[in-house]
Amino acid sequence: MTAPTRREEAARATIELDTNELPRGPWVFARQVRDPEQEPEPGALVEVLDASGRFVGHALWNPGSDIRLRFLSRGRKNDLDRPREFLLRRIKLADDLRRKVLRLDQDHDTYRVVHAEGDDLSGLVIDRLGDALVCEYHSLGFYRLREDIEAALNTLYPGFEVAHRVPANAARSEDFQPDEEPELAERILHENGLAYPVAPAFGHKTGWFCDQRDNRRRIAELAAGRDVLDLCCNQGGFALNCARAGAKRVRAVDLDEKVLERAQRAAALNELEIECIHDDVFPFLRSLGKPRPNLVILDPHKLVGSRERLEEGLKKYSDFNTLAFASVAEGGILATFSCSGSLDEPSFIGMLFQAARRAGREIKLLSQLGAGPDHPQRPDFSRSRYLKGAIFQVL
Repeated sequence: MTAPTRREEAARATIELDTNELPRGPWVFARQVRDPEQEPEPGALVEVLDASGRFVGHALWNPGSDIRLRFLSRGRKNDLDRPREFLLRRIKLADDLRRKVLRLDQDHDTYRVVHAEGDDLSGLVIDRLGDALVCEYHSLGFYRLREDIEAALNTLYPGFEVAHRVPANAARSEDFQPDEEPELAERILHENGLAYPVAPAFGHKTGWFCDQRDNRRRIAELAAGRDVLDLCCNQGGFALNCARAGAKRVRAVDLDEKVLERAQRAAALNELEIECIHDDVFPFLRSLGKPRPNLVILDPHKLVGSRERLEEGLKKYSDFNTLAFASVAEGGILATFSCSGSLDEPSFIGMLFQAARRAGREIKLLSQLGAGPDHPQRPDFSRSRYLKGAIFQVL
């Protein structure tokens, strides 16, 4: 989709809210809008009016999703006169934070360029993975604007490959199917001084968990001389950082053979030794013998897909962590994480306390963790703090 003509701008559809009180955050749900007399095309860029007919901003419209509107801009009616230029400005602002302020590109070639709501681009995620940029769409509206997004990225990162990916859960919730599947070759990424073979746009998320970069380094600071167990290890990020930091023994467990194979290749590439174990974490922990590890890392995939499935997901987290607490040697460390945006931090920490009691272990909370600063958070949108972690001493 390219920038509209003046005639198209004049004909831009409007959507009315059911109140004069603007909703907090960038999302507007179905119950908060009036049914339009003439419904815009799904994914269209629309003008939003309050119940009194006053202009309040621009948003992406999707009648097939419970999130009817995703605000892009509030207050200025000319902000979206030229959508392609608007997107370039907004994406450049996000990129400047990463490269000019945080200077992440000086030590890494993998980081998040755009963090959806945290960068005021609700439903759009962009990760840099080496010389590739992976755009992940959680919004039909942004998927329709992907040509404009790619044009902006070509300006900011000339010569980089750009892939467009729609996760299966986003396709369901936004009620559309992508036109094509991404095809990018594997490349070597560099993070915290380690090299990893990664296939951009494949597997979980964009192909690499940029959000755990700082936590991998933080946990490695505790690893020297320890027996380390990395559960749900994916491509071995925690395991390799711990091995380099001087861990006595490192085991990495995952049920996905493809990611384990990449973890093993990464170990060889960095001349480090880790033991990759293809197994389901539950039976593995139940059959774990002695001596028990004294540093355990648990980083499962998202277990709470929506608020409607919160209770079910919390039970899975509790079962995982009960076994993990029980597996740690006395005086050892458990670092545990959740990447479920529907699970808030107080509920996560409360669940962990209960899991420790179920396991019959005394614990001390040493630290709470989150995503790196390339994953900024909106104070009025708690879901932007989706990654939560905690470090415990287990007695």
